[in-house]
Amino acid sequence: MSDTFSSLQDLKNVAAPQPAAPVHVQKLDKHGRAYATGKRKDAVARVWIKPGAGRVVVNEKPLEVYFARPVLRMILQQPLGVAKRVGQYDVTVSVAGGGLSGQAGAVRHGLAKALTHYEPDLRPILKSEGFLTRDSRVVERKKYGKKKARRSFQFSKR
Repeated sequence: MSDTFSSLQDLKNVAAPQPAAPVHVQKLDKHGRAYATGKRKDAVARVWIKPGAGRVVVNEKPLEVYFARPVLRMILQQPLGVAKRVGQYDVTVSVAGGGLSGQAGAVRHGLAKALTHYEPDLRPILKSEGFLTRDSRVVERKKYGKKKARRSFQFSKR
């Protein structure tokens, strides 16, 4: 540093260099699809999106067959609804592990990430709704000397 400052006032007048904000660019594969991985509990979802009529296929089954409960289908559609892109993308999902609720959360996480890869301008909207944050809560491990993770065996004086 070649500049010498004689007082604090001189130091205040110097502007500190501002770091550049990260630039998010579109990430597509050779087929024109955006890919992302979503996780929730023990479930891992691989999600591909491309422009289309709005068809959603989960593990080679239609959405209504794989996720029969309306609540789970609603969880999946949340990122598209917030971004106002319902019916504009064909979604292909491969999901494994965990239960249906965890899988639905993993697909939602992966779908939101894939949307930001396809349209980087949607990132602030999806981030403010919390769809890009991985829910890190997992099942606590069982401890020795316990019946479950924290539950003790029944105590009796007899």
